Amino acid sequence: MNAPDPPAETRDLATLRETIARVDRGILELLRRRMEVAAEIGRIKAGDGLPVTVKNVEERVLARARQHAEACGISEKVMEEIFRDILRASVERQHREGIALRELAGERILLVGGAGGMGTWLRGFLALGGHAIDLVDPSYGPLPVIREAAGRFGRLDEISDLDAYAAIFVAVPLGAVGSVIEEIAVRRPRGLVVEIASIKDHLQAPLAAAQTAGVRVLSLHPMFGPSKSVYEPLTFVLAAHGDLDEERGLIEPLLNHPYTKLVVVPFLHHDRLMGWLLGLAHLSNLAFGAALTRSGIDRRELYDCASTTFSRQAATALAVLSEDPDLYLDIQRLNPHRTAVYAAAREALDELERLVETRDHEGFRATLEAARAGLERYD
Repeated sequence: MNAPDPPAETRDLATLRETIARVDRGILELLRRRMEVAAEIGRIKAGDGLPVTVKNVEERVLARARQHAEACGISEKVMEEIFRDILRASVERQHREGIALRELAGERILLVGGAGGMGTWLRGFLALGGHAIDLVDPSYGPLPVIREAAGRFGRLDEISDLDAYAAIFVAVPLGAVGSVIEEIAVRRPRGLVVEIASIKDHLQAPLAAAQTAGVRVLSLHPMFGPSKSVYEPLTFVLAAHGDLDEERGLIEPLLNHPYTKLVVVPFLHHDRLMGWLLGLAHLSNLAFGAALTRSGIDRRELYDCASTTFSRQAATALAVLSEDPDLYLDIQRLNPHRTAVYAAAREALDELERLVETRDHEGFRATLEAARAGLERYD
């Protein structure tokens, strides 16, 4: 007995899905071709020493995409997001095409803490810049296969000549940065030493000792974690010990990348900035999660009924709460400006509570307007 034919609606759906599959294959072929063209552009730019990203060209591509959004039946926002991803892929392809040329002008770099999260990220980032990377990490010590590999060391004292390196990056846990700087400074390497600590005030003594020994130390701070894609905007803050422009000139060649943004601030101002950029941001998300645990409401019910605001805040808080607790405790504990941050947080909460209790509409509105003005982006 033959099986009955499927309903006409099911046959139509299958036909439409096959049509979409054919269209998708066409889109993928067009993307492949676009990346081939991007690669050729990348080779030309690399040969001529031209920048990978050109802002006005990217803006023209996005404007063109937005103009066609309505004809495609989607919003301008969605169309722009699609083409931003395509542009990001093109930048990645162009940047990779220049690796061989960049290697010809690359430096030899030592990365202390190379097996850690940020150490691993820096290794990939610096390699894209054409640099040859040697790694030091205690985790290599017990592993003979790793220890015997070229450019892999368990301890700094296994390296006979630190002068072989144009730069030594220090990407160790926050509490160990000072002792590593001291260990390096004793050997007075000729190259730059670059520490990437999130909080820097507690490093003043070892940094001063290194300077006295004639060692040039730069204090860099990547404003992102190790999960960050190298083909997204990458903000670095340089806490300059002396002349801001001079130190910018020293570090920029090592951060050569199409998405790098380097902001230079005086060293003593760095931790004040981080008290608010990291300290308050982490604190508010930690408090959000800690307060929710006191609600007595099952988290499944919270997520089932979640508003857009709650979902966004919960996602951000969960990202913070999933990080290394020791690192986040040190970021709070070691920052000399935390007292001012904590006081401001308490005062703000007390003021909001007072405005709500007294039904002060004007005061509440003024507080929200002032807060909004303080958060509005300047660009």
